[in-house]
Amino acid sequence: MTTRLNSITTPRHQLRAEKARRNREAAMNAFIGKKAEIDEMLARLQALSDDHFDCHPDEISWGEVGTLEHYSSLLKRITDSAFNEGEHAE
Repeated sequence: MTTRLNSITTPRHQLRAEKARRNREAAMNAFIGKKAEIDEMLARLQALSDDHFDCHPDEISWGEVGTLEHYSSLLKRITDSAFNEGEHAE
């Protein structure tokens, strides 16, 4: 637990600096949490891909192709945004 500065006896610049530090710490914790969520999703997708998206070669139809096209289009939106490509190109 962190102790809070007394707002009456502490100079304003110290109060602002402490608030900024706490804000950066909260942002870092939120960032790490979201990154962990993404890493988990990526690992699950990789495992599903390694298993050929639960499709047996003798059972593949255009329906499965359509499903993969949908997944691909969603992932392309993400990668275009992350790498400034496609509609997100500068």
